[in-house]
Amino acid sequence: MARPRGDTRAAWAFLSPWVAGFMLFTAGPMVISLYLSLTRYDMLKPGSFVGMDNYAELLADPKVGTALYNTLFFTFLHVPLQIVLALALASLLRRAGRASGFFRTVLYLPVMTPPVALAAMFLLLLNGQTGAINELLGWFGFTGPNWTTDPVWIKPGLVLMSLWTVGSTAIIYLAALSRVPGELYEAARLDGASPWRQFWHITLPGISGTIYFTVVVNTIASLQTFTEAYAMFFGNSQVADNQGDAALFYVIYLFQQAFSSLRMGYASALAWALFVVIAVITIIQVRASRRLVYYESEPR
Repeated sequence: MARPRGDTRAAWAFLSPWVAGFMLFTAGPMVISLYLSLTRYDMLKPGSFVGMDNYAELLADPKVGTALYNTLFFTFLHVPLQIVLALALASLLRRAGRASGFFRTVLYLPVMTPPVALAAMFLLLLNGQTGAINELLGWFGFTGPNWTTDPVWIKPGLVLMSLWTVGSTAIIYLAALSRVPGELYEAARLDGASPWRQFWHITLPGISGTIYFTVVVNTIASLQTFTEAYAMFFGNSQVADNQGDAALFYVIYLFQQAFSSLRMGYASALAWALFVVIAVITIIQVRASRRLVYYESEPR
């Protein structure tokens, strides 16, 4: 049945602010950056068209390879740890009973920490000589590494810092766990299923859609990580080359090319290359979800 013309007009009237904002602040800048990626432009004089030269340069730029490796290393370490820790915390919160509201608030409060303040705090916590984390490890007989100066430990230290905001994912998982039907667990217990089998065959399938969502969102966010690493290693102080290379994430290098070197054309090419990397990884995740994600509306 055809929708009345008045309803269509009303829908477009409500949508028009979003459409205008999308065209002005998202689609428009994307089209401009795509054009700039084909130019040599430094903001001081009109750009000159260079075709695919910027893309050829980034393929040969060793700093791009270093930055991309660091970013992928961080992503593939951060995302699984974030998911596992968030799921463990959500399972504990589910058993908190009446106190769950208080613990949800406590767990989510770290998410509100400003990124620069978080970076400054972890510079102190991760200090190799006087940091609280190494002191805690010393209580158990372990000698902590130099988290902020040893290139081998810089990225694991940044991953450790990123887990500070695990509360947002844990709250999402808590909501998903509450939607898993309780009668499934009762039936499994009657059949003699162990807690591990209940988790593997009931809990994980029941929240697989939520896990898929958080994996995609956290992956995209990790591939664009910037603020904390930049504030810790590229702020007001000079860092050694080996430290800088170990903490050089892709978006940091993009930022340096755009606003330190004023190579806006090259930075735009870097941005579009990152867009392609994110798109490819997301497509792989979408295709994998067809076999791994269970929805109640789908027949098994």
